[in-house]
Amino acid sequence: MSTRTYRDAIEHLNSLQSNAATIEASRASGGRLAQFAIPETKEYLQRIGYEPEELNKLNVIHITGTKGKGSTCAFADSILRHAKPSWKVGLYTSPHLVAVRERIRVNGAPISEEDFARFFFEVWDRLQQNTTRQFESTPLMPAYFRYVTLVAYHAFLSLKVDATILEVGVGGTYDCTNIVPRPIVTGVSALGIDHTAVLGKTLAEIAWQKGGIYKEGVPALTVNQPGEGLQVLKKQSEDLKASEFTVVPLTPELADIKLGLAGTHQLQNANLAVHLVRKFFQILEPESTHVQAQSIDSSTPETQAITALPLPPVWVKALESSRWPGRCQSVNDPNEEYGGTRWFLDGAHTVESLDCCVQWFVAPGLALAAGGNSKQRPRVLIFNCTNGRSGSSFLGTVLAKMKTQLQLHGSKEEPETFFDHVVFCANVTYADGGFKGDLTTHAIAESDLAQLKTQQDLASAWKALVPSFAASNVHVLPSIEHAVRIVRGVSGNDKKGVDVLVAGSLHLVGGVIEVADLASVAL
Repeated sequence: MSTRTYRDAIEHLNSLQSNAATIEASRASGGRLAQFAIPETKEYLQRIGYEPEELNKLNVIHITGTKGKGSTCAFADSILRHAKPSWKVGLYTSPHLVAVRERIRVNGAPISEEDFARFFFEVWDRLQQNTTRQFESTPLMPAYFRYVTLVAYHAFLSLKVDATILEVGVGGTYDCTNIVPRPIVTGVSALGIDHTAVLGKTLAEIAWQKGGIYKEGVPALTVNQPGEGLQVLKKQSEDLKASEFTVVPLTPELADIKLGLAGTHQLQNANLAVHLVRKFFQILEPESTHVQAQSIDSSTPETQAITALPLPPVWVKALESSRWPGRCQSVNDPNEEYGGTRWFLDGAHTVESLDCCVQWFVAPGLALAAGGNSKQRPRVLIFNCTNGRSGSSFLGTVLAKMKTQLQLHGSKEEPETFFDHVVFCANVTYADGGFKGDLTTHAIAESDLAQLKTQQDLASAWKALVPSFAASNVHVLPSIEHAVRIVRGVSGNDKKGVDVLVAGSLHLVGGVIEVADLASVAL
């Protein structure tokens, strides 16, 4: 190979993507194909020169959940980095917003393009050269996410990180991050009830998958969960012989901290992160001052009673300075020509997360004027969601929550006239039909993309929910660049500027950051 650039790496990586037909076949299998993920990932790991036990050197905090797991990872990462400034702290998350290398971070920053390309091709070459497979059914090369996970393992081991926060991709039990034999501590964030309908699974089935990251001899933590979800997680912790099962109690002091991540729902995520990192230090450094900030009454093993002492000041600073782009994030457009544009970015893609998104957005100082009574600027909604999800349910949630928030803040505005334009666009990056290399996706069926079926369905749902909304201001568009052009047009026509809410998909948010050139302020 003549070149080994970052762009080359992305082109090779994109060749490993599963197309829409393959994804549909996996769903149709009822999850049976997922059961091969762990043995196959271990086989790939061995082919690039590592045994699973070597991953224990990474000192892993393993986190899953159906909502909030990424934010929990961000809080835990910030606490570790502030508490141990001399350490190398690795963070592996998904998906990325603009560049694939965002998924693999060391000390808060994505690894460089040069490092990503180097580690990428080292893994690639080893897999190409070592083709001996234990299972004949194992493909020669792993699929996209599994491959990036292998690159992350290789990068973190090569860089000799001192600690690693590892976010599960999908589920838990069969996720390819779940091959670390003995993480230091494991945690489960909120189990979203609405995921039962989206995934076609019961809450118990989802909880069983998430609890699959619990390990023998390793503390198993969780936030409080709805219904039978908590009982299933507890059973999983017992079956997998976790050293303890703890439903983390609230840290009262968190209520007085201005968290770096916006939204009231982040309190639960920050709380889980605090307990995960405390447990991490209790195990690795039992004499550490970071452990002495609490005393524990173990007489109630399921929900341990904690006598709260003040959080170390450095932990408070870490929570205040935590950042997680694309989640309840507001930025001003850095382009002077569009300086009056404010972008509100949230990859909310479930009913529950959209509820949280609107609660954050429709508030004084954000979408509402300080007094909450009069509309100061035009507003635009840019929205997309995964094919197959109920647009009517999602958009109905947005409108219902808007009504609640407007009443709460004493606003005379109505949900039906809150937005001046609504835009439903495909996640294609550019108007010419092309993708930025890092944002390329083969997961959208060509027929859906050609007909904009998902976007047409969303537009129909909006018109049915808000029949009085001007049809000319409901836009169905083939790309994110087309959507940004709508915003630029509104911004140019109104000297007050425009407020833009981008929601429904992290891929959409990432595309907007790219096309609107927001990286300097958003990432």
